[in-house]
Amino acid sequence: MKPTAWMVAVTLVCGLACTDPARAADRAAAAPPSTELGRLSGDLQALARRVGPAVVQVFVSSVVPGPQRGEAVGGLLSRQRGSGSGVIVDAQGTIVTNAHVVAGARRVQVQLAEPRPGSPGRSILKPAGPRHEARIVGMDIETDIAVIKIEATNLPKLSFADSEQLRQGQVVLAFGSPLGLESSVSLGVISSTVRQIEQDSPMVYLQTDAPIHPGSSGGPLIDTGGAVVGINTFILDPSVGDAVGFAAPSNIVSAVVAQIRQHGRVRRGVMGARAQTVTPELARGLGLEQDWGVVLSDIYPGGPAERAGLRPGDVVVSLDGKAMENGRQLDVNLYRRTAGEEVLLLVRRVGEEKAVRVTLSERPGDFDRLRALVRVEDHLVEPLQILGLTVDPQLVQSIPMRQPFGVLVAASTGDAPPGGAPLVPGDVIRAIGRTSVRTLDDLRQGLAKYPAGAWVALHVEREGRMTYVAFELP
Repeated sequence: MKPTAWMVAVTLVCGLACTDPARAADRAAAAPPSTELGRLSGDLQALARRVGPAVVQVFVSSVVPGPQRGEAVGGLLSRQRGSGSGVIVDAQGTIVTNAHVVAGARRVQVQLAEPRPGSPGRSILKPAGPRHEARIVGMDIETDIAVIKIEATNLPKLSFADSEQLRQGQVVLAFGSPLGLESSVSLGVISSTVRQIEQDSPMVYLQTDAPIHPGSSGGPLIDTGGAVVGINTFILDPSVGDAVGFAAPSNIVSAVVAQIRQHGRVRRGVMGARAQTVTPELARGLGLEQDWGVVLSDIYPGGPAERAGLRPGDVVVSLDGKAMENGRQLDVNLYRRTAGEEVLLLVRRVGEEKAVRVTLSERPGDFDRLRALVRVEDHLVEPLQILGLTVDPQLVQSIPMRQPFGVLVAASTGDAPPGGAPLVPGDVIRAIGRTSVRTLDDLRQGLAKYPAGAWVALHVEREGRMTYVAFELP
C-alpha cells in the first residue's frame, strides 16, 4: 500500500523523536526544505483557502420570555443576541446552519468571510466581509438543521459529500467561528461514523475530535476533498478541556435541506411497520435461516406496509439494494426519506424471497416542526407558558384534529402551572371553562378575566381525545 502524506508525516516525527538527538538534528539541518510534512501542511493551507470563503458567521437577535440576561422589553420579554456559523450551499445565497442558532430569532444577519470587492487583500488582518440581512426559509428541530437565505449572487459554495463513505480515523477539518472568533479552522479525525445520542432515535451523528466550541454550531465539517461531510452541532461536557464534538451527517442534512427548500418543512416518510433486530434466540424461535438481520414484528393497520402486502415475520434482506443487518440500520436509512417516496424492500417469507415496493406516508404527530411557525413576541400565552397558533385550514390539513377550530400548542416555554398537568405540543385548546376558544386572542382575553390565584379548566383535544386540564393561575 502506498503511504499517504499523513502516514509519512507521522513516521518522520516518530523517527526524529526516537533516534539520537544529535544525529537527528544533523539530518534535519541537511534535509531539503520540501518534505512530506511540508507538502501536507501546504495541502491543508490550500484546503483552508478554498473552503474558508464559503463559511459564514450568523448573528441573531431574539426575544425570550421572562427576565433574562440582555435588554429588557416591557418587563415581560428580554432581547438577547447570539451568534453561530453557517455554510453557503448555493451561489444564490442559500445557507445551512443549526436550528438552535436561529430559533426564535427576530432578526438574522450573515457576515461573509470574503472582504468587499476592491479590497487589496494583502494584509494578514483582512477587513471583515459584508453583512447581509437573512430570512429563515425553514428549520427542522429534530435534526437541528435550518436553512436561511440572503439576497446575493455569485457566492462561493460547498457541496455535500456522501457521509456513508466516511471511515473511522478519516481526517476532517471543522470550520466556523468558535466563541465568536470568525474564520477559524481545526483539524482532527472521525472518531465514530455512527453515534446515537438518544436511545431508539433514528437520528445519528458523526463524532469527531476536531475541536468544536460554542459559536462553531452550524459550521461545516470538511473532508480532505473540500466537501461537507457534516454540520457541527453540539459538544458533550464542555467543562472538560477536550470536549467530544458531534456533527449531523451530510446525507441527513442534504435531505433535510432539499425538503425545506421545496416544502418549507420536512415531511418525514414512514413505512408503518416496526423493525426488530434478529437475535440467535429469536431466530431459533421463529425458525429463521439466519440468526442476524431484520424482522418485521408489527405491521400498523392501514399503513403503507400493510397496503404493500408486508406481514409480521417478514425478514428484510435489503432496502433499495443495500443489505440490512439490524433494526436500527433500517430505521436510520428510512429516516432521511420523504413522504411519498417509494422504497424497494427485498423480504424473505417462509424461505422465499420477494421484492416489495412501499410508498412512504408522512409521519403522524410530527409536532417539532410547529416551533418553526411561532415567535415569542407574537405567539406567547404568558399565563400558560406556551406558544400557540390559531387553528386555520392549513393546520387542519397537516395535523389531524376532530374539529377545525381552537388554539394549537406549538411549544412549551416553561414548567406546568402549579397544581396542574402541562400542556404539550399538539394539544388543541377548545374552551376555557364553558367559554369557546377559537383564536389566540380569544384565549388571551379569556384568561385575562381571571384574577391571579383563580382556578381555571381548559377543554383540550389531546391525541384525538377530549380532556380537561385544570390549574391555578400564577
